[in-house]
Amino acid sequence: MAGHSKWKNIQRRKNAQDAKRGKLFMKLAKEIYVAAKMGGGDPSTNPSLRLVIEKAKAANMPNENIERAIKKATGNQEHTNYEEIKYEGYGPGGVAVMVTCLTDNKNRTASNVRVAFSKNGGNLGETGCVSYLFDRKGLLIISREEFDIDEDDMLLQVIEAGAEEMETTDESFEIYTAPENFEEVKNKLAENGFSFVTAEITMVPQTYTTLTGDDLTKMLRLIDMLEDDDDVQEVYHNLDESSIE
Repeated sequence: MAGHSKWKNIQRRKNAQDAKRGKLFMKLAKEIYVAAKMGGGDPSTNPSLRLVIEKAKAANMPNENIERAIKKATGNQEHTNYEEIKYEGYGPGGVAVMVTCLTDNKNRTASNVRVAFSKNGGNLGETGCVSYLFDRKGLLIISREEFDIDEDDMLLQVIEAGAEEMETTDESFEIYTAPENFEEVKNKLAENGFSFVTAEITMVPQTYTTLTGDDLTKMLRLIDMLEDDDDVQEVYHNLDESSIE
């Protein structure tokens, strides 16, 4: 199932974002807070919390930060309420963009997102205007350097675990699952001795848009501006970044 690497489009942006560690930890703390508030502070009975804790640990977030966010969400003291808001729109050249936010001030967030689009040749659209171009998928990334296994053998294990698709690059195996099967596939592969570079539920584009020149510059600036906003948790887009250095 080798082919176009969907992950390349996500990874480049995440690498840039991960470098801003303080900002990343703050965003992860928000996500932990919301998951704990919605489903309780015990990760063994709260799959959403368990998933975001694993995500935080993969980003080397200190345990005390994780525990603080859970205690804040489950304690009796007054605390901030975060609301999830999603925005959809188009970047330069018609690139589809979806933005997921956690905010305690909807007006501030809406204004910031709108400004980011308008300053970089994009425009916000109505709910549903681009979401149909993405599929919600579970994504598991396994490093080929860490695990010396033949592609055919890996594919067999992935199929037996219940995954939908596997794509192979020089560096990794990219495994895609239905969201409802994500935990089961992840656990089966973990039982077989595999660990994951990435394990998350994400939005995968059905098709990709290639940009060059000024449109590409503006699109990358739009992504950076959105990711730099404290209220923005995730930016999904269908820009083909595989050829960008």
